[in-house]
Amino acid sequence: MRVTALVALGCYAAIARAQEDLEDAGSSVSSAATEVSSSVASVVESVTSSAVSKPTFTPTTLKAPFLEQFTDDWESRWQASHAKKENTEEEWAYVGTWNVEEPTVLRGIDGDKGLVLKDKAAHHAISAKFPKAITNEGETLVVQYEVKLQAGLECGGAYMKLLQDNTALHAEEFSNASPYIIMFGPDKCGTTNKVHFIFRHKNPKTGEYEEKHLKTPPPARITKTTTLYTLIVRPDQSVEIKIDGVSAKNGTLLEDFSPAVNPEKEIDDPSDEKPSDWVEEARIADPEATKPADWDEDAPFEIVDEEAEKPADWLENEPTMIPDPEAEKPEDWDDEEDGDWMPPMVPNPKCAEASGCGPWEKPMIKNPAYQGKWTAPMIDNPAYKGVWAPKKIANPDYFEDKTPANFEPMGAIGFELWTMQNDILFDNIYIGHSEADAAALAAETFDVKLAVEKAEEEADKPKPSEKPDIKSPMDLNFMDDPLTYVREKAQLFYEIAKRDPLEAVRFVPEVAGTLAVGVVLVLLVLAGAVTGGAKAAPSKEQVKEKTQQAREQAEKIKDQVADAVTSATDSAKEEVNKRSTRSSAQ
Repeated sequence: MRVTALVALGCYAAIARAQEDLEDAGSSVSSAATEVSSSVASVVESVTSSAVSKPTFTPTTLKAPFLEQFTDDWESRWQASHAKKENTEEEWAYVGTWNVEEPTVLRGIDGDKGLVLKDKAAHHAISAKFPKAITNEGETLVVQYEVKLQAGLECGGAYMKLLQDNTALHAEEFSNASPYIIMFGPDKCGTTNKVHFIFRHKNPKTGEYEEKHLKTPPPARITKTTTLYTLIVRPDQSVEIKIDGVSAKNGTLLEDFSPAVNPEKEIDDPSDEKPSDWVEEARIADPEATKPADWDEDAPFEIVDEEAEKPADWLENEPTMIPDPEAEKPEDWDDEEDGDWMPPMVPNPKCAEASGCGPWEKPMIKNPAYQGKWTAPMIDNPAYKGVWAPKKIANPDYFEDKTPANFEPMGAIGFELWTMQNDILFDNIYIGHSEADAAALAAETFDVKLAVEKAEEEADKPKPSEKPDIKSPMDLNFMDDPLTYVREKAQLFYEIAKRDPLEAVRFVPEVAGTLAVGVVLVLLVLAGAVTGGAKAAPSKEQVKEKTQQAREQAEKIKDQVADAVTSATDSAKEEVNKRSTRSSAQ
């Protein structure tokens, strides 16, 4: 059935070529050919648009402290902010707009909508309060969400913030100054490309907050297919970041963040100063060394080689440059105005055949007596005391937080972003305490849509420009390149049919055997009648009759091709479903 569908594509190409030959036959004939072409084209379009089977979105039944799939009631939870951006030289309003919509690029699940950042080069801010504050004291914290960069990402962020729970948390005032507990997600601009994980830690002595940044974060994945980012913080203080369900970074809150959570127990004494007689030079010039009496500092580095002799073939009387013997005086040269003309100089070709030309001089060689300037040798410094460092004292600000994973309560989630690219889509946000539930949600959503997206992406890839070196269409193999096979076969059929339709049927049975051949032949007959195949031009009645026959045949072919292509589509869908089932089972 697949072959039938692809052959239909080839016939459609042949019909289009035949239609070009009918342009002078009158509007009636053109209209008939157009009907045939558009009929087959509509069928082909329906096949290609549905070649990859897509599931339909169904909300999950999983539960979590916060789980967002951006269903139709999303506006009851999310609110865009139009506050002023603080702590900047200019006051930037959050004018960027948001919408909840299906992807426009590589849609994986029909009806699956996400939150989309809509404007280029604009500041965006939107947030949603949690039903109740989320705390993870003694529990695992899992933060997971999908990012789809539909227009790519050259410079901008796609990270989220989990905001500190407090009474001043007003969604309409959400801005860059709103205190957060965790910032997580991709960020790229220029050479910067990383998945942020930053948490704000409260100093138990001073009450001040300090941002702790993950060392060597993994790079963000810049692709138009959906990417899944997962952050896991466990009660044992371990941290794991997964990308598309695969571990990309492991560490601990106590060892892999800068600045460190806990300060040093001891610090340098700020009042300690280096003594004035402290010696830090480990080696010095030997003060007892003297220059040897025979050391000649004035001896030159090079001297004339007195033993050198002039080569026997040296042309001492030949100049190194001579006037170009092939040069000619320009016709517009005026001796009175331009002066006497002289040909340009070129290297003397005789010099290239000998050791050299012109006056010969003895070459220079390195002076064996050269010693250069004398310096005293270096010795260990007997007064060396080592590199000075201030003495250590107990750190008055020292504290030890053994459980920084017990984050402060979080009251909302927010996206506060600036980016040069628009159409960044966020979906399937999970914030909770179950790694298993987060993985189950990913299996329901991300795994399914990614498989479809990759299949569509592969199908949309342009074919390589370099084709196999095939001598003729008869050497083509259908499985190597189906579209080229159908196109070339249909082209061959058309060229032969212009001379002898019966010979075309015999020589290219693959095309002749399809249901659409009747349409091609009708158009060829019309083309021949109009463009010179007959001795006299057809009358209006003949054209009208041929046009009606083409229309009737087009209706038949439309239904027959639709049936054939639909059967092929069903087979293709069945194959995709089999592959999806196998992938899920694995």
